[in-house]
Amino acid sequence: MSEGLLKMWVALSAIGLMFLAVFSIYFSREKLKGALKIAVGVFAYGCMLIAGFLIVLVVFSGPVKG
Repeated sequence: MSEGLLKMWVALSAIGLMFLAVFSIYFSREKLKGALKIAVGVFAYGCMLIAGFLIVLVVFSGPVKG
């Protein structure tokens, strides 16, 4: 697998984690109560942090040499 293709998959997985985080945060704030609300919220913010880290890695790793 080429470096460019690998970076594409990492970025795509980060975008997927961001969507998962947004829907989890919405679901936890609107539909859940108690400890489950906190657990889903922590999971969602963890996904957002991981996604942000992956995007920073992709952006700052520079262009792919073709």
